[in-house]
Amino acid sequence: MPFAAPLERLIERLRKLPGVGQKSAQRLAFHILRNSDADARALAAAIVEVKEQIRLCTVCFNITDTDPCLVCADASRDRAAICVVEEPHNLVAIERSGGFRGLYHILHGSLSPLRGMGPDDLKIAPLVERLHDGTVKEVILATNPNVEGEATAVYLARLLKPLGLRVTRIALGLPVGSELEYADEVTVGKALEGRREIG
Repeated sequence: MPFAAPLERLIERLRKLPGVGQKSAQRLAFHILRNSDADARALAAAIVEVKEQIRLCTVCFNITDTDPCLVCADASRDRAAICVVEEPHNLVAIERSGGFRGLYHILHGSLSPLRGMGPDDLKIAPLVERLHDGTVKEVILATNPNVEGEATAVYLARLLKPLGLRVTRIALGLPVGSELEYADEVTVGKALEGRREIG
């Protein structure tokens, strides 16, 4: 049975979200429909607000509403260490562990020839630029422990080693083939503690 056109459009939009299939989209649409007008408007306003106000930090490329982001602006952070991650949600996983008090650099992806992602498609050039003033002594490569993440880590290690920095890789306490964002705090903390030199 077809739904009313506005409801059908909402379901179709919700289906575009990752991990949301037809049934989940219908369930979410009906939930929104049952909620009050105020709740629906608040949800719509939050979506518009995030699209209008969130941007990338010009230093580390984290998502933020202030520039520089809160991490880069925090004077108590260790400026001699930069942890390189693939995506902003990976930064959140590491912060939850409480095991790292340095700065970050977000690549916004990983090397993947099959997906057409090469070095120029990632935020690698700005990372190299950040390292030229001599403040940073260690770069921790915390890319995901999968094929693309490993390839990215090896590429970065070869690129950064000649700069005279200590380049380390987080220990593989994380299961191979998994995603950093799904690891618990203890696993991420142990992986940071057990990082090793690479390259």
